[in-house]
Amino acid sequence: MKDLNATISGTLQTCNSVVIATSAMAAAEQGDEHAAAEVLQAVARHLNCLSDENKSVRKRALEGIRREVVERGLPGGVLQLLLSSLLKPVLRSLLDPMERCRELATEVLRHFIRSAHRPEEVLPYLLPALVQRLGGPEIVEPAEEVRLALLELVTLTVEVCGKKLSPYLDDMVRILQRGIVDPFPDVKKESCRCAASYAECIPEHFHMQSESLIKPLMQTISHQHSRVRVAVIMATGTVIQCGSGKSVDDVISHLAQRLFDDAPQVRQAVTNVVGSWLLKLRDRYSYFHKLIPLLLSSLNDEIPEIRHLALDYWSRVGLQWQQENEDDLKDKLDFLVSPVPHYPVGVDRPNLGCRELVFRNLSKILPAISRDITDWVAGTRIKSSQLLGVFLLHAEDHITQHMELLLSTLYRACSDEDLQVVQNCLKSAELIGTFVSPEVFLKLILTSLQKAPSPTHLMVLASVIKGCPGSLLAPHRPTLADALAHPDVCQASEKLAFLEQLLSCVQTLVTQCGTDVGEISLQLLKVLLTIQALTSDPQLNDKVVEVQGLLSRLQGLNGLADLYRRHMAELMAWLSVGHQRWTSYSVERLQFETLLLQSGPVIGEALDLMMPILTDCLHPSKDPEMRLKLFTVVSKLLLKAGDTLNSQGRLADHLEAFLTDAVLPNLLWHAGRTAAAIRTVAISCLWALLHSEVLSPAQLLFVRKDLMAQVVAALDEDSKMTRQMACQIIGSILLLCTDQLDAETLNTVYPELLKRLDDASDDVRGAAAQALTTWFQRVPPDYDRTTYRGHLEFLYRGLLVHLDDPDSNIQMAILGVLKAGSAICPSLLEKEVEVVREKHRTPWFCDELLQHIQTLDGSST
Repeated sequence: MKDLNATISGTLQTCNSVVIATSAMAAAEQGDEHAAAEVLQAVARHLNCLSDENKSVRKRALEGIRREVVERGLPGGVLQLLLSSLLKPVLRSLLDPMERCRELATEVLRHFIRSAHRPEEVLPYLLPALVQRLGGPEIVEPAEEVRLALLELVTLTVEVCGKKLSPYLDDMVRILQRGIVDPFPDVKKESCRCAASYAECIPEHFHMQSESLIKPLMQTISHQHSRVRVAVIMATGTVIQCGSGKSVDDVISHLAQRLFDDAPQVRQAVTNVVGSWLLKLRDRYSYFHKLIPLLLSSLNDEIPEIRHLALDYWSRVGLQWQQENEDDLKDKLDFLVSPVPHYPVGVDRPNLGCRELVFRNLSKILPAISRDITDWVAGTRIKSSQLLGVFLLHAEDHITQHMELLLSTLYRACSDEDLQVVQNCLKSAELIGTFVSPEVFLKLILTSLQKAPSPTHLMVLASVIKGCPGSLLAPHRPTLADALAHPDVCQASEKLAFLEQLLSCVQTLVTQCGTDVGEISLQLLKVLLTIQALTSDPQLNDKVVEVQGLLSRLQGLNGLADLYRRHMAELMAWLSVGHQRWTSYSVERLQFETLLLQSGPVIGEALDLMMPILTDCLHPSKDPEMRLKLFTVVSKLLLKAGDTLNSQGRLADHLEAFLTDAVLPNLLWHAGRTAAAIRTVAISCLWALLHSEVLSPAQLLFVRKDLMAQVVAALDEDSKMTRQMACQIIGSILLLCTDQLDAETLNTVYPELLKRLDDASDDVRGAAAQALTTWFQRVPPDYDRTTYRGHLEFLYRGLLVHLDDPDSNIQMAILGVLKAGSAICPSLLEKEVEVVREKHRTPWFCDELLQHIQTLDGSST
């Protein structure tokens, strides 16, 4: 009974409340009607003035309406009642010729839309009017500020009316199409905001017309104002999100272009849009291979905020995809806790979803990257090269099946003139070494390298080796070293770029091997010798020496000498193969010369191996230019014989054969400039040999007869250097063969030396004078002055002619010769001097010589 009473009581109270509320609403409506009537009475005159011909009258009328309607702050109910009377006159004012009138009318309409209780009731009248002003093929509203105000009115209408605008889809699209391409930037931005808002309000209807906005949006996406570009990008994202997914293909290229935008906010907008699509787009699975590259490109943006934004989106995309495909990933999810061996240090591994997304779309993405990485636009190449590294990091060992495409791409990209592209590609090559089995990448790279060696092949190989874990590379080191040392590779080019990359490969391999490098030390040393042989660049040569030093230290050897000592026998055996066919163009000849020059004292330990090769290559039947170059090298070594060829004091054991088989045959006269040049270098080598003091008198006597004949013949050579060195060599032979030369030999030599005093070169004349001094000093005691008086008389007279030479230096040199010769037959010389004294222009030298003769203890008759 109590419950029944309580129920009845509650029902009565509710009825009372409803009655009270109804009464209040009725009272409020009566109040609104009264207020509306007052406003209508106040604006009645203004309404009549809106059709006046005077623009000032119309303007004042609209200002009066605004004052009564807008500034008084009327309630929504009153405004709703006023709509039926004020809407059409105000809409007609949108056509007013006066700009200010159109602005005022727009302001009044905006107030109605914002504050009226049921603004949707104005849509049948408002939308046609707006379409008339904004949606035509040509600009109807000439004032930019008024167009902006009208677009703001459209945006407000969308915000207030929402889904109730769905029947007006065509009208709205017409307005937005025109507004997006409007010349006024602010109108463009407002149109983009309005399009996005409208798309979000009625997605179930908007998709039917969404494609209509794509073309104007793409026309505006490259506008010069960055804020306009941002607005277009954000609007595009929403329009496609709420519309037809088919339009993604139409905008992808435009969005990709905006990733190169100079304005960070534009690139950030692209990142936001693409990230949102990857998370929310209905057909996103169909577009993963097109959208993922755009988002991952932002991971390398120069602005940290954009990179972090892209990374956040990407992680969320991967996790979402992972959850959506959990059943397919069950086996892989069970192994997520296992650490990844050899993963790049300092790099966070992407989640499983991200890795799977990349792997499953890699076959569609890589061809595009490969194409863009050689684009003619530098920015595109840089972005593509950065993106390649990101994809390889995600794909991990799955890149094995794409190796041919990847390697061909890297070969082409590493020849890019932009250093950043090359560096990015080399980082990608390191990732190949990290994730791909050495057996796979070595087979592909070495095959390409042997077919068509190039700097880019070597560049990629060096980076792959650098990225490969040492433990995995260890079984393949000999194969790799043999491939680098193969003539088809290491001798493929003399260009600096090729040799630099070849050195880079060796250096990287040495570093990777560490203390285990000994097993391939010989092959690597062969490559380093080849580089030194082929280059003339001093900086590259210095780098080679540094690598040789590293190779030596890692094996616990004491410097380069020990390194060469360890491998000298193998190196000589390697070079001796086919040396009979060497020419001046043979790389092997260059390698041989480099070994002689670089091995220092070690070459003195390998004379038994070296001399047969050298002697055979210097045979007169061999290539003349090759002999020229080899004689030059030998001369350099002989100038420092103690530190090179004679470091062990064993060079003398090979000199007789060397002189007989190599030097003397090349001193024989043959016609032609090349033959003359060979005689010059051969005699230069002989001079260096004599200067080194390695040749003993006994060895010299063994070949003296033939040697002296060839050297004397060289006194008549056209080359000044040859004549000078011939004089010096004769002097050296006279010194070494003390008391071993007979009178016949001496009498054969001096006339030729005497001729050289008439030489056109003062250097040759000086050398001849020095040789004649030595001749006098080496006249043996048994030299018969009486028998050979005619020789001495001829020699003295010839010298006295030159004692009156115009050159004072020559006079002094000849004076020294005659003083040395005065000891042989002083009386004869004194007689000859007195005969010519009066004929000389400068008798002082004659007097000096006579005084010297008088100081001698006695004279010979």
